[in-house]
Amino acid sequence: MKNLPTDLLRTFVTINQLGGFTQAGERLGRSQPAVSLQMKRLEELLDAKLFNRGQGLQLTEEGQLLLSCAQKMLDLNDGLISRLGTPRVSGSVRLGIPNDFEVSFLATTLGRFSQAYPGVTLDVSSDISANLLSDYKKGAYDLVMAIEESRAHHPQLTDYITEPLVWVRNSNMILSPDAPLPLILYPKGCLYRKSIINALTRANLPWRVVYSTSSLLGIHSAIKAGLGISALSKSTVPEGLEASPLYAYCPDLGSVSIGFCYDANELTSAGRMLLDYLRQGLNAL
Repeated sequence: MKNLPTDLLRTFVTINQLGGFTQAGERLGRSQPAVSLQMKRLEELLDAKLFNRGQGLQLTEEGQLLLSCAQKMLDLNDGLISRLGTPRVSGSVRLGIPNDFEVSFLATTLGRFSQAYPGVTLDVSSDISANLLSDYKKGAYDLVMAIEESRAHHPQLTDYITEPLVWVRNSNMILSPDAPLPLILYPKGCLYRKSIINALTRANLPWRVVYSTSSLLGIHSAIKAGLGISALSKSTVPEGLEASPLYAYCPDLGSVSIGFCYDANELTSAGRMLLDYLRQGLNAL
């Protein structure tokens, strides 16, 4: 019986996450030729072609099957290593995360953390970043993941990544150049909302708010229904929606910083473990 090395599976999954051999090599600390050799070895072990290399590294049917299984195998491996290879940690952590990250982080990073550290109780709340940062200052959270302007004069976040803001819409959406842009927005105070309105104002483009909600599901549902367009950070766009930095006559929205706000001197062992997991999850985006 053959065994599939987890390092080959990890490289395969990373290639699909980042969209290329070179990018995966940079993330994993390997050269592009080394990554290519790993994928050749994996294909030989499985006796299957995993990539349609002439089509922008699209996965074959066998590659799609492997991807779904490989991620589960890596999750089991990483969870077991965390469970057995790290000190037992207990306690509670109050965490705040932005609305548009609640689905991806609850389903992946936070889920794996809870499995690895069953003795840690998580108290998680989601809100727009402005509210999260304000409440953190009032002592409501131990740790906050938040979004701020990429060129903030007094940045509050550390360990951040920078992501472009993209226009998000239904694939059948058609904009009329003679009508105000129909916008679907988070409530006032949201950085996305501020970026959209400022960019449209600078471009002297008329707009109107057709739907406003603090619910991530509400934002997605309104876009899918074709009520209007919105903007999100690139990594939070759900499947089934179209997204691009430029769309029709809509202006470029620039980028945002996504990172963490915390007091290293106040974080407990449980808080530090959670922060490490969140950093890894954010970098994987």
